[in-house]
This record gives sequence, C-alpha cells and structure tokens, in this order.
Amino acid sequence: MDIMQLGLIGMPGVGKTTLFELLTGTYDKGNNQGKTNTAIARVPDKRIDYLSGVFKPKKTTYAQLELIDIPGLMPGAEKSASLFLDAIRKADALLHVVRLFDNESIPYVYDSIDAIRDIETISYELLLSDLDLIEKRIERINKNKKKNLMLKELTLLERFRDALGDEKPISSVEIDDSEQEIMSTYQFLTNKPMLICLNLNENDIKNGGYNQRDEIARYGQEQQLPIVEVAASIEREIAELEPDEKDLFLDELGITETGLVKISRTMYQRLGLISFFTVGEDEVKAWTIENGMNARKAASKIHSDIERGFIRAEVVDYDVFKELGSMAAVKEKGLFRLEGKEYIVKDGEIVHFRFNV
Repeated sequence: MDIMQLGLIGMPGVGKTTLFELLTGTYDKGNNQGKTNTAIARVPDKRIDYLSGVFKPKKTTYAQLELIDIPGLMPGAEKSASLFLDAIRKADALLHVVRLFDNESIPYVYDSIDAIRDIETISYELLLSDLDLIEKRIERINKNKKKNLMLKELTLLERFRDALGDEKPISSVEIDDSEQEIMSTYQFLTNKPMLICLNLNENDIKNGGYNQRDEIARYGQEQQLPIVEVAASIEREIAELEPDEKDLFLDELGITETGLVKISRTMYQRLGLISFFTVGEDEVKAWTIENGMNARKAASKIHSDIERGFIRAEVVDYDVFKELGSMAAVKEKGLFRLEGKEYIVKDGEIVHFRFNV
C-alpha cells in the first residue's frame, strides 16, 4: 500500500486549513487560499518516542499520512462544488471538519452554527455526485449491444442507486468479493471512510459540553461515523510549546491527548491500518500495514528482497519490551518469539526479519 491520502473537507471558515497546517507543520501565508494544498503529516506515536529514547538512533521515522486540504464547499455555488468533488476523488479517506466555535472575526457561510446541517449538506453533495455517476453508467449499459455481458455490474449499480435514493451511502450496501472487484473500478465518494472532526471553542473542550452534543453523537452512531473533538485554538498553542511544557498544559486542561493524536489514531482505525516497528542504532521506524497482514507480506513493506528470501520474523510485543527495558532482558526471559511467514503481525509489535536472497 502506498501512503494513504486523507482529504480535509468542510465549509469555508471551519478551521480546516488551520488543522491541516497543524497536522503537517506547514504554514501558508494565504497564497494557496481557494486551492487544493497537499503535504505529509507525521502520525504522532508515544511508542516511537519511547523506542527512540531507548535506542537513540541516527534517524527516527514515524508513520505518515498524506493530507489534502480541499477548498471549502460554498453551498449553491456550482463551480465550487465541481472543484470540491474533483479534489475529493483523489483521497482514500475524508476528514470532515465541522465548525462549532464562535468567532465573529472569522466569517461563516451561514448566520448560525449548526453541525448537523453542515454534515448533511456535504454528505448530500457526495450522495448526488455518486447518484449522477451511477445513473449515467446505467444508461450507457442499457444502450450497449453487449448488455448481457454486463448484467452483474448493472444489478450492482441498481442496488447502489436504490440505497442512494433512500439517502444511504454506498458504504452501507453489503457486497461480495466479485462485486467488490466491479466497484473498485469506480471512485464512489460515499464509499470513502469518513471521520467527523468537531472544531470547538476552547471552553467547550475544557468543560466537555457543547451545543448539539447529544444530537451529534446520535447522528454519528446512526450513520456509523466516528467523531473526534478538537479546539484548533488550543492545538495551535500546544504546537508552539516545548515537549515537557505540552504535558503540563494538557494536565491543566484535563486532556489526556491532543486532538491531532486523536485524529490520527481514529483515522488509522477507520482505515483498518496498524503499525509495526523496526528498531536499531541506525533507525527506529514505524511501518504502516493493513490489519490482518501476514509477516511475509509485511516484510515487503521494507524491501521486496526480504519478502522473497523470508526465513522468519523475530517478534516482541511493545509492552513487554517497555516493561523489561532492553532486548537483552527480553531474550533472557525467553519472550522473543520466532514466527513463520503466515504469522499475522499485530499493532505495536517490534519485528526483525531474517531473510536470505
């Protein structure tokens, strides 16, 4: 799998670009306003921080996501909608930033703050785009002289059309492996994994309460949409602090982790991704793989030669290593495991591959 692309979407003025800048560490001077912007985001991971502290490597490499800051959707503006939808097609998953903060100095497209309205407005745009694509494709198949060869595709598209007609996303339709193969030739927008990110006032984060909270939680459950809460204003302050000051600041706010960490972790879960680690004096590195991948396939992420000449994987659980503090102690306790090529790699495992080419 290549690096995953996460598209940040939302209305203008919701704080989307601020979150993009904080996640990627890139700060624009306004030159790219109204344009699609792309940058790499490091996925924060305290396990990598710890391992790097132990091994003191020349290089520390975190897992990464590619973020696409997509221009805000202006309701009713056809050109805006077209640019918005074209940019979304490139993303593997979507982070929908929704405004719940009050700030008169930052204009908004509506006179009021209403999270459900905003979520549904954008969801409806995605739904209409998919419906338009499907109806055009069904029409072409029905006119095709070789229609009999495309009956399975036609039936599947009709099922998708019915779901969209009931205002349900394509992701809600259960399909088998052969249908999945047909669907992979399309880029349906309502099939992309989505995460709702509520951008709150600073006081709302501290108090844990905000307008529409219960309503939004119910909506998320009904639509199977994970929801994370951040306050971009706080995240900006945290980003400017030294590491030891960050923990103190979070303690004062009663927050266990930053919103940026929550976004990264929740999106990884949503995409079905995990990380395994390789360690040493040269480099401590997180490798991103799909959950359920076997050891031999995981080895290919490092190099195709390792996959081809795979002998075994030497594995230790992160928690075991942290408890014992060194590889020597892990081996002494007999907790360093030897696993074969079909072993399913778990999240957070430290792995060393033995191979011979």
